[in-house]
Amino acid sequence: MSHTHPAAEQIRAHLARVTHLREQAHTAGLAQAVHEVKQLQARRFRGTYADWLSHPIYGAATRFFLEELYGEHDFTQRDEQFGRIAGAIERLFPEAVAQLAVDMAETHALTETLDQQLAHHWLALDPGMPAAERYILSWRRTGERPQRERQLAVVQHMGRELQRLTRMKSLLIALKLMRRPAQAAGLSALQQFLEDGFEAFGVLGDATPFLATIAQRESLWIERLFEEDLAVCQRGLSSELARA
Repeated sequence: MSHTHPAAEQIRAHLARVTHLREQAHTAGLAQAVHEVKQLQARRFRGTYADWLSHPIYGAATRFFLEELYGEHDFTQRDEQFGRIAGAIERLFPEAVAQLAVDMAETHALTETLDQQLAHHWLALDPGMPAAERYILSWRRTGERPQRERQLAVVQHMGRELQRLTRMKSLLIALKLMRRPAQAAGLSALQQFLEDGFEAFGVLGDATPFLATIAQRESLWIERLFEEDLAVCQRGLSSELARA
C-alpha cells in the first residue's frame, strides 16, 4: 500500500523478513509452537466463516483467504519464486499487479512476525491449559494492536485490487498464457497463487459485501481478543473453534 520504494525492493524486503523469521524460529526451537498457533488460527477462521466456505458465490474467495493468507501451509517455495521474479513483476506487469504482490508479501511478513511473537508466549504457558484460553493470553501478552489493524487493512486493499484486476480481460488472458512458461521456469507455485486469486474474485462480481464482512468480523475478533472479559472471550473462541 506504500509507493515510497519500488515494488521489487518492497517485495524482497518483506520476504527477507519472512526467511529470517523462519530461520529464527528453528534456531530458537519455536517452529512447532508457530505451527500450533497457525493451526488454531486456521481453525478459528474456518469457524468464523463456516457459513461462507460452502457458499456458491463467496466460497472460493473465502477459501483463497484461508489457504493463501491465513493458512498453516509452508509457503517457502512460493516465497522463493516471488523473490526471484520481483524485478520482473515490476517491469512487465501493470502497477496494480506489482502492488498486489507487495500487499501479499507485506501480509505474509506481518503474519509471520505476529505468529512468532505469539508462539513465544504460547510456548511459555501451560500446555495443559485449554487451547482457547492459552491463545487469548498469548495474544494479549503479544499486544501489537496497530500491527493487527495494519494486517487487516492490507488484506482489504489486496481484495479491492484483486476485484479491480479481474475486470481486466487482457490481464486474465495473459495470465492463462503464462501457465506453461511459468511451469517451465519453476514458477508454478506463484502461478497457482495468481490464478486462484483471480478465479476466486472473478466469481464474486462486486466484492464489496465480501470485503465488508471480512472487515467487520475480523475487527470484532481483534476487539474481543484484546478487550473482552477473559472467560467470555474464551467461551466465544471455543465455540468458534468447534464450528470448524
